Amino acid sequence: MTFAQAVPELSLAWRAQPPPNPELAVLNEPLAAELGLDPDHLRTPDGIHWLTGASPESETFAHAYSGHQFGHYSPRLGDGRALLLEERRDTTGTLRDLHLKGSGPTPFSRGGDGKAVLAPMLREFLVGEFLHAASIPSTRALAVLTTGEPVWRDGGPQPGALLVRVATGLIRVGTFQFAATRGPDVLRRLADYAISRHVPSISDDDAPYLGLFRHVCRAQASLIADWMSIGFVHGVMNTDNMVIAGESMDFGPCAFLDAFDTRAVFSSIDHAGRYAYGNQPAIAQWNLARFGETLLPLIAEDPQDAVEPVTELLNEFAADYEREIGHRMAAKLGLPSPNPELTSECLTLLQRHRIDYTLFFRALAAGTAADLFPEDSGFPQWHERWSATIGDPARAATEMNTVNPIYIPRNHIVEDTLAAATTGDLTPLNRLVTALRNPFTDQPGMEDLTQPPPSGCPPHVTFCGT
Repeated sequence: MTFAQAVPELSLAWRAQPPPNPELAVLNEPLAAELGLDPDHLRTPDGIHWLTGASPESETFAHAYSGHQFGHYSPRLGDGRALLLEERRDTTGTLRDLHLKGSGPTPFSRGGDGKAVLAPMLREFLVGEFLHAASIPSTRALAVLTTGEPVWRDGGPQPGALLVRVATGLIRVGTFQFAATRGPDVLRRLADYAISRHVPSISDDDAPYLGLFRHVCRAQASLIADWMSIGFVHGVMNTDNMVIAGESMDFGPCAFLDAFDTRAVFSSIDHAGRYAYGNQPAIAQWNLARFGETLLPLIAEDPQDAVEPVTELLNEFAADYEREIGHRMAAKLGLPSPNPELTSECLTLLQRHRIDYTLFFRALAAGTAADLFPEDSGFPQWHERWSATIGDPARAATEMNTVNPIYIPRNHIVEDTLAAATTGDLTPLNRLVTALRNPFTDQPGMEDLTQPPPSGCPPHVTFCGT
């Protein structure tokens, strides 16, 4: 049963707006193979026609959802420029959503043009491929197409584009928020569909809806720990951007740490720093609380009786996150087991001296980390305690280099790459994605992709709604 069949109240059949002259800019051939799709066919006119959602046989749907955006509740959001193209089983039997972005206006567009431009869609491709290569659950781009029409952004025309992204599931916290306003029957059918798709093992449990909440909390604790350990700043953790499948999604305002800073904010509209790097675990817990609220009437006949078990699981989220990040940081530092004190002291040094987060861990494994610090930094004293803790340095270095990337989508490099792509030069993009798909392996000739932004480079700023 498809999502539209299970919960028709949350889907609206809607046709994609045919682009005037679609052409493939990027085709993700490894992902196409995972989905059982023929890359050669996708490059044909018929294949491109299907990717745009314009084939007559395509049944496309816009999804309805609500969401808290920067803490403020919006009762009706929905897919304003996106459509579900297909639910498809991949070669492992896993059901995946193929989703269009930039396919034209829908009844949820709220006055927007429903279009997308090339640079942000290519950013989705780059970031998704890197996160996937780093074993971080993420949506990925199957294809990015130019549409052959200009789209006005920032006061001028930019090349229009269409993204075809792939997700394990696109049911959001905001989907549950919207369903909760449509009555208990709609909410229950949504929850039953979510369980059957994502955690079928709990379908016959005595308390399946509480089990669903537990599953989502644990998946998010793991995901946020992944983000924090790699230095990823999502930038817009609204409840409509948190999917219960536990994948990263929506990379418009995202960025990666250069100098370590828990206060790092990149989004142009996050004036209060709500979604700063260091706030991400607490925001995830806040979003999960909103999810838990929607499930209360399903968990107990009297919703008040469900408050205590839901609160207990929210508290467990904090403990789960601390355990997850503890193990990840221990691995990054080559420690035999989590050491919160040594880890905290390390991060304090990185922040105090604005040390590049990615370079530091590779330098630590190589024995050159002291070169990154000024004199009298306190690093030698920390390094002495660290050296006494790790045991065999060669073993620690080998293990550290399996979890600490050499290459990340560095903000300034991504911007230069996207600027070139907008003018029609995809060579830098192809080179960068080659590095990002093997982020832990040194690749000769790619040294420039490892460098932090030049001295005096202005702060990186990202934008929503592009």
